Amino acid sequence: MVSTEYERRIAARFATFDQDGNGYIDREDFSAAAKALLAEFDTTARSDRGQALYIGAEAFWQGMAGIADRDGDQRITREEFVHGAVKRLRDNPDRFAEIARPFLDAVLAVADSDQDGAVTIDETARVLKVLGVPDDLATPAATALDTDADGRITEPEVVTAFARYFTVPE
Repeated sequence: MVSTEYERRIAARFATFDQDGNGYIDREDFSAAAKALLAEFDTTARSDRGQALYIGAEAFWQGMAGIADRDGDQRITREEFVHGAVKRLRDNPDRFAEIARPFLDAVLAVADSDQDGAVTIDETARVLKVLGVPDDLATPAATALDTDADGRITEPEVVTAFARYFTVPE
C-alpha cells in the first residue's frame, strides 16, 4: 500500500523501469531497453559499446533485484519497488547512483556519436525517448540535465540527476 507522498512519487517512477508494461520489472525490461538503445544509435550488440551496454543493463538489474526483489522471484512488483526505495535508498541516493552507473556510462558511450565523452542535448533526448519519455518532454528533460549549460551532458550530470529523480528526497 502506497501511503505517504514520498511513496506515491516513488511508485510513479516504477513505470520508467517497467518497459513492457506488464506490471513488474524484470531482467527482460533491462535487456529490452539495451536492445532499443542499440537500434536507435545503430550500434551492434557485438561491438565493445554494445557489450558494455548489455553488461551494464545486467548489473543494473542485479542491483535493483538485490534492493527490491523481496520474494526472490526475479521480478519486482510496484510494491517491492516502493518498499526497496523507501527502506534502502531514501537516505542514500548515492547507492542508487552506483547501481545505475555501469548502465548509464554505457548508454552515454552508445549515444556519444563523436566519442568525445559527452552527449549533446539532441542525443540525450533520443535516449530519453527510447526509454519511454514522451516526445514533448524529452528535449526539456535533456536540457535540464545540462546543469552547466555548455550544450554537453556528461556522466556526472546524468548520474546525479538519475539518482535524484529515482530517490526523490522529501
